[in-house]
Amino acid sequence: MLKVNEIYYSVQGESSKAGLPCIFIRLTYCNLRCTYCDTEYAFYEGKDYSIEEIISEIKKYNCNLVEVTGGEPLVQTESVQLMKQLCDDGYEVMIETGGSLPIEQIDKRVSVIMDLKCPSSKMMKKNRYENIKHLKTIDEVKFVIGSQEDYEWSKNIIKEYELNKKCQLLFSVVFNSLEPVTLVNWILEDDLPVRFQLQMHKIIWDPTKKGV
Repeated sequence: MLKVNEIYYSVQGESSKAGLPCIFIRLTYCNLRCTYCDTEYAFYEGKDYSIEEIISEIKKYNCNLVEVTGGEPLVQTESVQLMKQLCDDGYEVMIETGGSLPIEQIDKRVSVIMDLKCPSSKMMKKNRYENIKHLKTIDEVKFVIGSQEDYEWSKNIIKEYELNKKCQLLFSVVFNSLEPVTLVNWILEDDLPVRFQLQMHKIIWDPTKKGV
């Protein structure tokens, strides 16, 4: 059984799939406590579902793109089997993970969107850098940036691990902390090979609204 916080149909707000219709499976629990977290309601709230019940629920929507998110979905080990089953059923599957737990057991058909936590998150020491060697070309690494310190740290990590040769890189701002134009200017000034992104769902809907 998996503890599920919510299942809903919306558009992708982030990643290279931003703007596409997507079914979200938000699992309960998280092992991190980032300073800017916007899904604290997923730390403990949820209802138990079997994998079969989850798949039955998502079949209500005419959509092939599915994202497993949290919280931190990998806290629940059965999430790995859920993603495999979704792939077997023909879904295009993504997972959003905070980057502190092993990713190598995830089905290779799944696109992994993995955070590397910057200094302002206060969770930087939780980064599992061993995950980098398991990244695939279909995966993406996300940096959520709240300060110039975060930006400089991210640049150094990209260089140290040659991340631009492994997969697509995503830069976004901590919402209401760093102005998007500031981050964009830094990226352009440094000719940084990254994709800038906004949390599209927070622009379309109220930033505090759930289920979008």
